[in-house]
Amino acid sequence: DGFFCRRSGDRSGPGRVFVDAKERRGVAKMESLVLELFKVRAVKFGSFVLKSGISSPVYIDLRVIVSHPILLNQVSELLWLTANNAGIKCNSVCGVPYTALPLATIICSSKKIPMLIRRKEAKDYGTKRLVEGAVNPGETCLIIEDVVTSGSSVLETAEVLCKEGLKVTDAVVLLDREQGGKAILEEEGIRLHSVCTLSRLLDILQVQGKIDSEIVESVKTFIRENACPPVHKMINGSTKQLNYQPDGIPAKKPYQEISYGARAQLPEIHPITAQLFKIMEKKETNLCLAADVTSSKELLQLADSLGSEICVLKTHVDILDDFNPAVFKELKAIADKHEFLIFEDRKFADIGNTVKHQYEGGIYKIASWSDFVNAHVVPGPGVVKGLKEVGLPLNRGCLLIAEMSTEGSLATGEYTKTAVKLAEKHSDFVIGFISSSNISNRLDFIHMTPGVQMQTGADNLGQQYLSPEEVIHKKASDIIIVGRGILTAKDCVEAARMYKKAGWAAYLNRLLSAKG
Repeated sequence: DGFFCRRSGDRSGPGRVFVDAKERRGVAKMESLVLELFKVRAVKFGSFVLKSGISSPVYIDLRVIVSHPILLNQVSELLWLTANNAGIKCNSVCGVPYTALPLATIICSSKKIPMLIRRKEAKDYGTKRLVEGAVNPGETCLIIEDVVTSGSSVLETAEVLCKEGLKVTDAVVLLDREQGGKAILEEEGIRLHSVCTLSRLLDILQVQGKIDSEIVESVKTFIRENACPPVHKMINGSTKQLNYQPDGIPAKKPYQEISYGARAQLPEIHPITAQLFKIMEKKETNLCLAADVTSSKELLQLADSLGSEICVLKTHVDILDDFNPAVFKELKAIADKHEFLIFEDRKFADIGNTVKHQYEGGIYKIASWSDFVNAHVVPGPGVVKGLKEVGLPLNRGCLLIAEMSTEGSLATGEYTKTAVKLAEKHSDFVIGFISSSNISNRLDFIHMTPGVQMQTGADNLGQQYLSPEEVIHKKASDIIIVGRGILTAKDCVEAARMYKKAGWAAYLNRLLSAKG
C-alpha cells in the first residue's frame, strides 16, 4: 500500500524514504494545484515593481482563481484538509478580506461551519459592525488567508476578531512566501499552517519544466534578502503600527524612489493614476495649471495655448461667469488633443448623499467631464463613499485634501493621518492627495502640491509659496500646481515652459539623489 522513493541523487539502499499511498496522493494533488495556478497566471515570473518600490522576480495574484470554479473548489478543499491534518478545532471560520472571502465561503458552505465576515471598515449606518455573523464570545475562529508575507493582514483580522471576544489560535494559508510571516504570527500566539510554500512551488515548477534554475535562484535570493523582521503587534488591544508596505514587504526606508513611468506599471494602480504617470513621462512635465479664471473663453484659450506644457488642468467651474455645458465638451477635446487630464477643484465637503448629487447632477454635472476631483475629509468616510458611488462606474478618481498651503491651516497632524488611512481604505477610487509633501509610502498614490512659485514666500492673504525644487525634490511631491505664477506673467506660454522645465529638473534631481 505504499512505495519507496530515493532521495535526489541517491541511488543507494539506505537513502530510500518510504512514502505511503496517502502521501503519494497528497504529492500528486499539490503538483496538480501548482501547475493549475501557473496555468491561470496566478503566479507570474519576470520583473514586477511592488507598491513598496521594490522590484520582485515573482508576482502572486490569487484573485484570478475566482474565475476558475474548479480551481477555487480545489484550493478550498486543500485549505480545509490542511486544517484537519493539523488537528485544528474551531467554532467558526473567517476569511481575510478580500481574496480569501470566497475560499472561506466555500469551506463553510461545504463543511457546514458558521462563517464570520470581517469588514475593513464599519458602515456609517445600520449596526456599524466590523464583524458580521453570529459572534459568540469565547469561541475559537479559524482564519483563512490566500498568501502570507509578513502576516500583517492575518494579525489585523485577528485583532478585530479578538476585540469581539473571540479566540484566534490558528490560521491556514494557501501559500507562505517564507519571508518571516510564520515566525511573526507565532510570536503573537497564532500558528500558521500552509498548503504550500513558495520554495516548494518553485521546485515543482522547475521539475515540471515550467521555469529554469536561474528563475528559481533569483526568487530564492529575493526571499532571503527581503525577509520581514519580527514586529510586536498585540492582537488584544492597542498596537504599534506595522512597518510594512501594503504588499507585505518590510519598509527599508520611508520612501523608495522610482520613475513616473515605472509607477504607471504598478500592479493594481488606478487607471487614472496610471494614465497620468504615463502622460507625465511622455511629455516630461509634472506641471498642473490652476486655471482659476472667470471667463469660459479665457479658460479654453489657456487650455489650448498651454496644453502642451502641462499634465493636468485644474478648473473652478463655479467661478465661471458664463458657464455653458458646451464649454466642457470643447475643453475635453482640447485635453485629448494635448494629452492632459482635467481636475475640477470642487473640494467636496458635505454628507455622502449631498456630494453624490453635487458630483453627478446640478447644472455642472462634474462627473461627466472631470477626470478627477478632490474632497475634504472633515465629513468622514461618507464623503468618499458618496463620490465613489458616482465616480467608480465612470472610472473617475478623487484626491483627498490632506494638507493645505495657507497659513494657519488645520489640515495637519492627526487630520493628515486620517486622510491617508481613508485613502488606503478606498484606493479603488482615491488616487492620492492634495498635500505640501509626500505623506504616504504607497507609490500608487499621487501627490499634488499647490502654492508653487519660483521663489518661496507668501501673499497678503496667507498663501504660502514654495519653489518647484522644494516641492518636487526635497518634499518628494509629484505634481506642482501653479496659478498666478503663470496667469499674471507677461508671457503665459513662456512662464509655463519655465515652470515645466523647473519641475522636471527637480524630479530628475530626485531620481539621481535616490540612486546616489
